Order: sequence, then structure tokens, then C-alpha cells
Amino acid sequence: MSLYSASHLHRLRMIVTGGGTGGHTYPALTTISTLRARLAESGTEPELLWVGVQNGLEAKIATRAGVPFRAIVTGKLRRSTNPRDLLRNFVDAFRIPFGVLQAVAIVGRTKPAVVLSTGGYVSVPIGLAARLFGVPYLLHEQTLSLGLANRILARFATRVLLSHESSLDHVPARARSRSVVTGNPIRSEILAGDRAKGLAAFGLDPAVPFVLVTGGATGARQVNQMLTAVLPDILPYCQVVHQCGSLDIAEMRQVAAGLPPALAHRYRVLDFIHEEMADVLAAADIVVARSGAGTVAELTALGKTCVLVPYPYSAGGEQRIAARTLAAKGAAIMLDGDEATPDRLRDTIRGLLANPAHRVAMARAAAEHGRPDAADRVVAEVLAAAARG
Repeated sequence: MSLYSASHLHRLRMIVTGGGTGGHTYPALTTISTLRARLAESGTEPELLWVGVQNGLEAKIATRAGVPFRAIVTGKLRRSTNPRDLLRNFVDAFRIPFGVLQAVAIVGRTKPAVVLSTGGYVSVPIGLAARLFGVPYLLHEQTLSLGLANRILARFATRVLLSHESSLDHVPARARSRSVVTGNPIRSEILAGDRAKGLAAFGLDPAVPFVLVTGGATGARQVNQMLTAVLPDILPYCQVVHQCGSLDIAEMRQVAAGLPPALAHRYRVLDFIHEEMADVLAAADIVVARSGAGTVAELTALGKTCVLVPYPYSAGGEQRIAARTLAAKGAAIMLDGDEATPDRLRDTIRGLLANPAHRVAMARAAAEHGRPDAADRVVAEVLAAAARG
């Protein structure tokens, strides 16, 4: 029997807040989808409201998911000493109180059983309003170290949900007893990929090792340029599918057209991989990628052999921290700084292709850090908090 009885479930009303980037938005969406599926088993569904900023990614995602959306005004406190950022902080300081008043009105009218926040500065006003009304408030942190907003909110959150064990060291001391490691929610479709379909989608040869290269949905110019320089050196040993992003697609198509005819059929380049991504991930023997929170969660949950090229300018060096942590455990190879060169990429890929046993060991180590059941764990915490609240 669930902590929430069938007679109580129909009254579950939840506010979700968080957004600004995909890293904050998609874990919220995945949690919503999992919650809906869980309650559907009892013939009920949650009453949801997503609170964010009008021009944020979360507004589009909520609408697409059929979740009512309410926009609030809020501001962002930037830690930069750049004069322009200091001026923007000054302006935003006057916006924040208005956003808090809006949040108080929303929480007061909605009367939620629980509030779930997935981070970003938009989550602060709703978190404060939940505290004011005594509503159970859960925050989820996707990265290893807590962002500024979550460090503030963790001090009074009912429950702090973390994606990594090592994140406990970054939680304010008085909040550690209220912290639990759930993992970072991953879309269910990513976990259900089909290797055969992934190979067939791009006409790949099952007998030839397959390397997936991606810089994320928008691409990564650094990764694209590194790959461009080494394609002739690695294609004799593998086949490559490359998600390069829309900005570089024309240039990468020229690169493809210039490959020797004997190798050209082993390289497929796209600006974006759509529904096929789950199957492509399932088929990949090696993945070369950035090390954002969502990417790392997916690759470890799937137990993939990966080469991580962290984005050098991620907030707080978070991508470097994530890649370095996995590399230290033998769960990834990190190419960063002076190591992020075409020569190192070529040698790394060729070394992995020549050593299947090493690939298997890396994949197993990655899987040990993965949490494919993260969305279920987050939903369990939501239901438990609502039942106690």
C-alpha cells in the first residue's frame, strides 16, 4: 500500500518550480511524467501547477506536457564583479520582492500538498512562499555542488534530494539530516533504447564499432573541431554518428563531403538527433560528450564507455568536477584543458577501440554510478512528504 492511500491520492495538488535551463527543466518534467504514471495505477491523477518565468524553457515544456503554467517576475543574483553584472544585480534586487509577493499569492490560492523545486533562480520565491505557509518543500539538485539558489533554499527545505553521494559534503550542515541521494531523473525512453534499431536508423554495420559524438542539443564547437581533425585517423577503425548542433551543421557537412570515398560511408552528421537518440545511445560502443548533469546521469544509468570533454565555462566549473569525479573512479576518460586536443582525442578513441576489455571495465564502473530509478525515488519522496504534510 502506498504511503498515499487511494482515497487521498485524488487530492494530491503539487506546485513544481524550476527552470531557466534544460538541466533544471527536464528533471522536473521527468518527475511529473513518473508521478502521473504512478497515480494512474490507482485511477487518479495529480493537480499540477508549474511556476517559472514567462520566457524560460520551462514555459514551453510545461505547455507541451499539458501542465498549467504560471509566470512570475524574479531576479538573479550574479557572483561576477563585472560592472555590467553588478548593474543587473541592482536592477534585479527590485524585482525579487515583487516575485516573492506573486509566489505568496500563488501558493496561498493553490494550497498545494507539496512543492517540488528543481533549481534555478526562479525557484527561490516559491520556496520562500512554501516556507511561509508551512507547505512541505522538496528541492532537487542535479549537480555535484549545490547552486546558489539551492544553497539558500536547502536551509529550510523539508527534504533535499541529491543526485550524487559526494553532494552531501556541499549541503549546509544543518540540512544534511534532511538530505537523501535519489539520483537525477532520466527520461524513461532513454532507458528503453534498442541497439538494433539504433544501428538500423543510420545504416550502421553491426560488425564495426560505433562511436557517438555529441555536444548536446545545441552542439559544442570545441568538440566539433576536435573531431574534424581526427576523422580520417579514426574512421578506418570505427563508424561515427555526430550530433553537431545547428550552428556548425553546414561546416560539418563540408567536412563529410571531403572525406576519402572509402571512409565517407562511416560518418553520419546531423544537427540534432530526435526520437532515435535512445536507440543510438543503446547502440554506441563509445560516447564522446560534454559532462553536464543530464548527460552524465544518462550515460552512467546506461553504463556507457564515455570520453568527456567538459564545457570550460560551466557555472562553478561543474562539468569539470563531474568529469573528474568519474575519471578518478575509472568510469570515464576526461579530456580537459591542455588535454582537450585532437591528438588526445584520436589516441583515446583508438586506444579504447583496440582494447575491448578496457571498454567493458569502464562501462561497468560507469553503471556503478548510475541511478536509472532516480525518477521513481524522487516521486516516492514527493508522495511521502505530501502524506506527512
